[in-house]
Formats: sequence, C-alpha cells, structure tokens
Amino acid sequence: MASFVAIDFETADYGADSACAVGMVRVVNGSIVAKRYQLLRPPRRHFMFTHIHGITWPMVAREPTFGRAWPELEAILDRADFIAAHNASFDRSVLYACCDAAGFSRPKHSFLCTVRLARQSWGIRPANLANVCRTLSIPLKHHYALSDAEACARIVLEARKSERYN
Repeated sequence: MASFVAIDFETADYGADSACAVGMVRVVNGSIVAKRYQLLRPPRRHFMFTHIHGITWPMVAREPTFGRAWPELEAILDRADFIAAHNASFDRSVLYACCDAAGFSRPKHSFLCTVRLARQSWGIRPANLANVCRTLSIPLKHHYALSDAEACARIVLEARKSERYN
C-alpha cells in the first residue's frame, strides 16, 4: 500500500500565500504514523477568515513564517507517493504560492482530491468535508487544520478499505 500525506491549510485572507495554519498527517501501510500542526505568520496582518477558523493575528504574530517552518515540515513528505487534500486545488494553490513566495521548490507529488474521491466512491453529495465525515462517521473538528488533514487521510483509508480506491 502506498504512503501518502494528507494536508490542510487555513488562510488569513484571499491571497493564496496567506497560510496561517497547516496540518499534515502521514500514512504508511494503512496506518497514521505522524501528525504535524503548525501555526504560521502570514505575510499580511489583516485576517479575513477568523470567523471560520478562529485564528487571529495576535495568535500568529510570534509564529514562524512559512519560509522558516517549511524545511522542517517538508520532511513529512519524504518518500510519500502522493498528497491528499479535501478540495485539493485549494490546498495545492496555497502550498505552491507559499513555496514560491519563500523561494522553495514546489513539491513534485501528485495530489488526490478527497472531494472527488467521496463523490466517485460513495456518491456523497454535497461532498464538503463536514458532510463526508458525517456520512462516513469520521470525527472532525472542522477548520482546525490538523483535524481536517486527519479526516482527509481517513477518507482515503476508508475508500481503500472498501476497495473503491487503490
């Protein structure tokens, strides 16, 4: 069975480079083997999405920027076969924008979108993370990046268990 990393970002504003939190969950041989959560100081002080994730500028003002945190966080991707994310186009765009802004190479991993996986595997609609988790009985503290990433990992594992994804 492939190893993968599920990832979830929370952002401060509409800029893709405004990551203020990241959750990462590594899965090897069907088991979660590592979890990482990091608050990040985004490039701008203005927070537009506090009402969604609860993160404020004072909470991240002394946290590392993406550029300072990424070298350590990136290690969780070592030898992973792919990255999974719920609505992968969003998390991929945040990851790439943050890497670009910090001067890092973008990870070469392919992305698996668990929105598409939930629709294709079980016909779940709407396929937002809260509804998919409710349908599959996966615990979720929505918009807490580590919980969202772990839920995403569990969606992939459920699909594999039911032989809907290999």
